[in-house]
Amino acid sequence: MTTMSLEKTMDTHATATGRQRVIICAGTGCVASGSLDVYHAFLREIRAAGIPVETVLRQENGNARNGALVTKSGCQGFCQMGPLVTVEPDNILYVHVKTADVAEIVKETLVRRNTVERLLYRSPATGAFCKGIDDIDFYRKQQRTVLKECGHIDPENIEEYRFQGGYEAARKAYTEMTPELVCQEMIASGLRGRGGGGFPTGKKWELTLRQPGQKKYVICNGDEGDPGAFMDRSLMEGNPHGLLEGIMIAARAVGADEAIIYVRAEYPLAVQRVRRAINDAREMGMLSHDMFGSGIPLNIEVMEGAGAFVCGEETALMASIEGRRGMPTPKPPFPAQSGLWGKPTVINNVETLVTIPMIIRDGATVYVRRGTEGSPGTKTFALTGHVANTGLIEVPFGSTLREIIFEIGGGVTREDGAIDPEAFKAVQIGGPSGGCLIDEHLDLPLDFDSLREVGAMIGSGGLVVMNQETCMVSVARFFMQFTQNESCGKCVPCREGTKQMLALLDDIIEGRATEKTLDLLEGLAHAVQRASLCGLGKTAPSPVLSTLRFFRAEYEAHVLQKKCPANACTALADYRIDAVECTGCGKCKDACAVEAITGAPREAHTIDIELCIKCGACVTACTWQAVKRG
Repeated sequence: MTTMSLEKTMDTHATATGRQRVIICAGTGCVASGSLDVYHAFLREIRAAGIPVETVLRQENGNARNGALVTKSGCQGFCQMGPLVTVEPDNILYVHVKTADVAEIVKETLVRRNTVERLLYRSPATGAFCKGIDDIDFYRKQQRTVLKECGHIDPENIEEYRFQGGYEAARKAYTEMTPELVCQEMIASGLRGRGGGGFPTGKKWELTLRQPGQKKYVICNGDEGDPGAFMDRSLMEGNPHGLLEGIMIAARAVGADEAIIYVRAEYPLAVQRVRRAINDAREMGMLSHDMFGSGIPLNIEVMEGAGAFVCGEETALMASIEGRRGMPTPKPPFPAQSGLWGKPTVINNVETLVTIPMIIRDGATVYVRRGTEGSPGTKTFALTGHVANTGLIEVPFGSTLREIIFEIGGGVTREDGAIDPEAFKAVQIGGPSGGCLIDEHLDLPLDFDSLREVGAMIGSGGLVVMNQETCMVSVARFFMQFTQNESCGKCVPCREGTKQMLALLDDIIEGRATEKTLDLLEGLAHAVQRASLCGLGKTAPSPVLSTLRFFRAEYEAHVLQKKCPANACTALADYRIDAVECTGCGKCKDACAVEAITGAPREAHTIDIELCIKCGACVTACTWQAVKRG
């Protein structure tokens, strides 16, 4: 069964036996939308329909049994459409499923083999209903390899992972390969770390392997802290056994007998599923003091971090594990030389580790077929912002922003939700450590090196799309506020520099800036970038520098004209009341704290600009949208 995928197995047996499988997305997004209630509703309704139902996949003599199999999966990617329900082997995807819809799905789809059209995804471009993922551009334009299992297998069932060939790559690494061979295979694959830095994984392993001493560690960095990023969380929730197998191979490659998965405490579902996977792997003998009969021991534990963004940095992460305050230390020595407890340590992020089993299983020559020469393979992104289709995606390196935003993402939306081809303004890539890209970069092949050339970075994989109604100064301030709050305070350039940069940005959006402010902001940003101790401080100015580079005119409008071109900065806006639309209801007048609004009942009101403090309370209070800003 290890050579045939579970998906193909189920399709084959379903044809002969009538076996159907219902997969309910149980990633954090769908769970928050009520998918677990949907799961239990399916169990009730299927039983009520007299259909034999199981919740755990079992194979008996190679044949699937009659009835229906109802299971949960990890994140299926299309987060904004959750809760998501997939019905196999008919390849039907239902979106926004509620408990009230379950009885109809059971009756029409499981019993009568019909499709419930109203629950299908409807293309915003054509208006056509899409039966399954093969018909939806959001999925059809991706190449899901790392994410493949997240939406199909039950993350809490080790047997489903084994049916997919799970743990065979680890077995191969421990029983058929030497540590040197494992490192060479990884070097040949060209895999680069997916945590942001892009350092070659195989070379990091080889450096750790060469260090003297018997005690070495492997650390999985699951401290995903970028705003809007949820790639690692989804992988831990949806394919925890894939993560464990990657850790096993890493441990074999460097000679480690102990591994620690460091996960932020804000990821309770990920922590729960990873811990269950560890326990199940131990019970099945996959994780033991005698790995696959090789005589080599390995122990894996989970540690929950307190959620400090700086603990995503390697040395700060290790300090946290050791019980010290999470603060970075200068390098060298590098973790490979002197890491956790002073021992050689290899640190990889979740996505990197989940990628490793497929490289060992299929070989480096297969892996390098995707991506670019300098950045092989694929990359997961959290696609959010002003885009029609948001969610978790995976594309080969070398894909362009145009393909991601306008094909997978379905196009840029205006504030009213309508898709507008002219609405694109910018995309922030790489979170608070990344930079801003504009329309001239839409056809730039995305990889580690090309982005570095334009002042941006892949980062952990956040992609925030912004439309023309977005104020880029406010965007820069948002990320600066985040990094300033998350600064550990150890070094002066980051601690004080980010604070002063934030104050300068506040001056700009609140109308206090002068012509010297922009030069001071830019000079300070370069100083913080050069002098900070760790990656957080060195990259903190990136959003400011990239927006200054591409949107300087917008900054100058704030400073010189005291106007926000996007009309988004409250302090720079002028408020007025449209006399035609105003009904004289008095709601805006009641909401005004400084009595700047006057007018008789049922007559058009007016705003005294001299008295107005531009708080925006009148805009919120007006139910007729008669109060205008700008």
